[in-house]
Amino acid sequence: MLSESSLKKIDREVAKYPAAQKQSAVMAALAIAQDEKGWLDKDTIACVADYLGMAPVAVYEVASFYNMYDLEPVGKYKLTVCTNLPCALSGGAHAAEYVKEKLGVDFNQTTADGRFTLKEGECLGACGDAPVMLVNNKRMCSFMTPMQIDKLIEECK
Repeated sequence: MLSESSLKKIDREVAKYPAAQKQSAVMAALAIAQDEKGWLDKDTIACVADYLGMAPVAVYEVASFYNMYDLEPVGKYKLTVCTNLPCALSGGAHAAEYVKEKLGVDFNQTTADGRFTLKEGECLGACGDAPVMLVNNKRMCSFMTPMQIDKLIEECK
């Protein structure tokens, strides 16, 4: 189900823990699987569970708890806007509204062309850089004014 390359990456994560604790690599394994597949469907979750010797429901519990894991298909670019209170008070709510208007979607929706999915994020840990956005769970963007948002969206096109 997962490529040999992804399984090798998971093996590197598993090696960071004692042999009897390979399930400790579940978060990293889910991220690797999601990078390969684009999102985490039931079969991918079951594959990760089997590989780590865990019950599928236990892996699902992790995947459904954290908002960095996608249990439904997302666009090529997942834009997560932090709207937690410190960011909201520092422009995060305005940034979120601007992105919604710019893309023509609401939170948890994908643009018609499949390019962008907009997500609302909890604290991204960069309150001093608010408003902040995360692109595909990998790239943090700070001080997201409308001009910066326009630039980011243009880069992703």
